[in-house]
Amino acid sequence: MSEAEDFTRVAHAAREAAAELAPLPRAPKDAALRAVADALVARAKEIVEANALDIEAARASGTAETMIDRLRLDEKRVESIAVAVREVADLPDPVGEVVRGSTLPNGLELRQIRVPLGVVGIIYEGRPNVTVDAAALCLKSGNAVLLRGSSSAYRSNTVLVEVMRDALRGTEVPADAVQLVPGATRESVKHLMRARGLVDVLIPRGGASLINTVVEESTVPVIETGVGNCHVYVDADADLDLALEILVNAKVQRPSVCNAAETFLVHAAVADAFVPAALARLAAEGVTVHGDERVAAYGDHVVPAGDQDYRDEYLSLDIAAAVVDSLEDAVAHIRRYGSAHTDAIVTRSQRAARRFVSLVDSAAVAVNASTRFTDGGEFGFGAEIGISTQKLHARGPMGLPELTSTKWVYIGEGHLRTSTGTVIAGDVE
Repeated sequence: MSEAEDFTRVAHAAREAAAELAPLPRAPKDAALRAVADALVARAKEIVEANALDIEAARASGTAETMIDRLRLDEKRVESIAVAVREVADLPDPVGEVVRGSTLPNGLELRQIRVPLGVVGIIYEGRPNVTVDAAALCLKSGNAVLLRGSSSAYRSNTVLVEVMRDALRGTEVPADAVQLVPGATRESVKHLMRARGLVDVLIPRGGASLINTVVEESTVPVIETGVGNCHVYVDADADLDLALEILVNAKVQRPSVCNAAETFLVHAAVADAFVPAALARLAAEGVTVHGDERVAAYGDHVVPAGDQDYRDEYLSLDIAAAVVDSLEDAVAHIRRYGSAHTDAIVTRSQRAARRFVSLVDSAAVAVNASTRFTDGGEFGFGAEIGISTQKLHARGPMGLPELTSTKWVYIGEGHLRTSTGTVIAGDVE
């Protein structure tokens, strides 16, 4: 069987599983998720052994340690993944929720209710925890999922999917609701991207190159997620000690994720006080600063920044920096270089905070807080499928409700539409 035929078989099986899964009530879905969590813990050693092979291959190919950290699983991380699955099981089921409704003047009862999307394809890089997070969220929201992780995590993802499918076989949820896209070649990705009619939506998670490729080449509808060129702007009225702590946390706490800060901007009025302190603190944390001439004037170790430095999502201990003359200049910089993910202002001025929030057109805007809080778990959504940076269907952290669509249901008593209005069939003489 060719790779294309193998994919078609898997996609058809997912479509059948989606139809079987969609009407299930909450209890069997929650039971299935708890079975998956138990299986992950019970088979953690097997998962870690497969992951060790991926780590070994990544190191041999010269992969940066920050990216290897995204790839790595140990028993503690597997336990954390299982905990996240149980947390998803504990969340309210969005399917069937009434979004809005009313009784129309003609007596029809009208309701808009949440329904599953159907078959969701996930294309993602590196992090094997996404394999489980995505599957858990899709199952809870009544969707089947086709998973296509990167080749760097192929062994890890294969075992994780096997563990989940084995667990589902003892539940009411069909095992084919969770499947790995066959193959590890670029062609296998293309099969998924062009499976319109079999796959209802694609969600890419990864760098700009991956997301752009999926958006430009897919015939399946796409929800864009992931690229995080996040900014921290230190305003003229900022508490500089607070600003320094927020900046360091946003950059250093976990630099390899999409909500880490990649650029900091400093108002010229506080540059003399803030920039030297920031350069010293960031250097102590091992961070390389790529700055404009005004930033470079404060330190010998600043790397001169060009246009691309401000566009890059570093995902490493690197950060771009610039001095700006006004809040409006900071906003202009963010509009030019940002990715509409998360941007933060540090200020004691309510006026400045309100203006920044109104002018910055990003999925999340933070005031006096780290960019690292843009996360489904931190927002109380449980595990997230990704962070959408577009404006249609979903924006920001995508939890369970964002993995549903809606349908309209109207209920009558023999209502008939006529040229003169509505009549009830039983009342017609």
